[in-house]
Amino acid sequence: TGTAVCLSIFWSIFWPYQDLLVRSKRRWVLSTIELEEEKDVTMDKSNIQKLTSLLFLVSGEGVPDVFTINESTGAVYAHKKVDREEKPLYHINFDVLDRNTGEKLDRELAFDVEIQDINDNPPRFSLPEVTVDVKENIQAGFLPVTLVVTDIDKENTPNSLFSITMVSQYPKEPQIAVQQDEGGLARLILKGCFNYDKVNHYKIILQAKDHGTKPSALSSTAVVNLNIIDANTHQPTFKKKQVRLILSTKGASQGVAVDDKDTPNTDAWRAKYSIIAGNEEGTYKIETDPETNEGVLSIKKNYERTTSINLQIEVKNIEDIFVCAGTNPPTDRANITLKKIDTNDPPEFEKAIDDTYLKEEAEPGMVLFKPKVQDVDSNVTRYVLLDDPADWVAIDSKTGVIKSTKRMDRESRFVDKNIYRVVIAAIDDGKPPATSTCTVNIHLADINDNTPKLVNNSAVMCGNKVNKVKVRAKDLDADPYSGPFHFSLGDETLNQKTLPYLNYSIPLVIMDQQGIAGHDTLQLTVCQCDENDVYKLHTVFLAFVSCVSAVLLIAIFCKFAPDKIEFLPKDEGNQTLIQYNQEGGSSPCTVGLSCSVCVNSRQ
Repeated sequence: TGTAVCLSIFWSIFWPYQDLLVRSKRRWVLSTIELEEEKDVTMDKSNIQKLTSLLFLVSGEGVPDVFTINESTGAVYAHKKVDREEKPLYHINFDVLDRNTGEKLDRELAFDVEIQDINDNPPRFSLPEVTVDVKENIQAGFLPVTLVVTDIDKENTPNSLFSITMVSQYPKEPQIAVQQDEGGLARLILKGCFNYDKVNHYKIILQAKDHGTKPSALSSTAVVNLNIIDANTHQPTFKKKQVRLILSTKGASQGVAVDDKDTPNTDAWRAKYSIIAGNEEGTYKIETDPETNEGVLSIKKNYERTTSINLQIEVKNIEDIFVCAGTNPPTDRANITLKKIDTNDPPEFEKAIDDTYLKEEAEPGMVLFKPKVQDVDSNVTRYVLLDDPADWVAIDSKTGVIKSTKRMDRESRFVDKNIYRVVIAAIDDGKPPATSTCTVNIHLADINDNTPKLVNNSAVMCGNKVNKVKVRAKDLDADPYSGPFHFSLGDETLNQKTLPYLNYSIPLVIMDQQGIAGHDTLQLTVCQCDENDVYKLHTVFLAFVSCVSAVLLIAIFCKFAPDKIEFLPKDEGNQTLIQYNQEGGSSPCTVGLSCSVCVNSRQ
């Protein structure tokens, strides 16, 4: 349409003036054509001559949305406003053809349309409004506020160059200035000190204004809110400089209070007390009550019998004091006259839990423990035995010495993890008497006072399915007085005997690591079992015990015939191992007895 800028390009003009063309690779490039952004011009077509024999064509960037060409006149039109910040340069190809033949009359031409900048963008702050917390005690200088300003107009031109200034500050004291740094940075500078008690919020308006004149200079603003956070600008002061307190040796006094004008429940307000005189022996301590901020005075250790004492204390805040100008004010102090009401403190054992060591089964009468007790305000008059569950010890009521009265068994149910515990008490002569206790752990060392035994004295073996049975043993002693065990038959004549399906008593000898032997008897039932391992001849109850220590393997070698099995009369071979009588052609059952020791576990 007609609302456009006309870029008149005629083939008749180009060809005679080839020297004006610039060579670019394999095409001719016309000089760059400038077009001002955002320009709106009405075109006059009256003096444009038509060339009926030629056909003009364009292609490339912005064609046909932004640029078109009149095919008859060669006039190129810009149909709408262009924005340099969106696209600063358009590259357009230009061809001239014979209208009749359609052949190109010369190599393809090209020209660039460079968009000329106008000042249509103001400098802008990265954040239009920012809020920052600033401590009251910040030193003069840069504040923790930095803003970034950018202008997207053409670089290094007045349109994109800008200045940052302060429009307003409220309140006006202390003075705050703005400094513009390279890269479009704006920083605030404090000149003086903040005073939270007077002002705790500031509002600052900054302006960024460019240097453009076409059409005019543009600007934008940003708001900076400063919230001042209270700091320690007031020393705490005692409400009373002379304080009289009554303090019990079992209690505490909370009568030391202070005033502080800083914000409550902050480190600028919280008091920190200390005793600076009268506490050379470290008898007293003073702490801060977190709720009331008062000083709590108490007795740390009652080593003196003095009932009156003079103390001097001072107070300051957890946060250091801040003074804008001048020297820091002195810390406040108070004098305390303390009257101490002594109460009877209990005796103190050197250790509340003590240890002693003894070998089990030791002869009675051995001294096991001598207590060490201190009482700062009374005398210990007697000792008593509070807990002796197995009745193994006795205590001397005057000295507190503990002696054994019986042999102690480490395997007793009163012993827990090799420790036998007794509890004693010391009682002083105070009014009323005070008592304290001590637990004495008697560690019992093991000796080899138990022999190995079978875990289960009965076993069943399906002679028609297996030829061995596992036998387990245990020993109440600990290593090295227990397993692994060594097994052997108590009667060597039992080896390799022929056994029918009956019950047998097998004597065994079981030795621990130290060679101490235990004698036990295994009740073995040899029987024929069905497919469900249910035996046919006898009913035996089999007990299963965990505690695996060692395994005795009794190997059974049997050969069965399909016909019936004959047994000896009950008076022959019952509870013994004997030679089987093979008359009658019945199927013999040959049993071999042998012992082996399992060494990979112990009880």
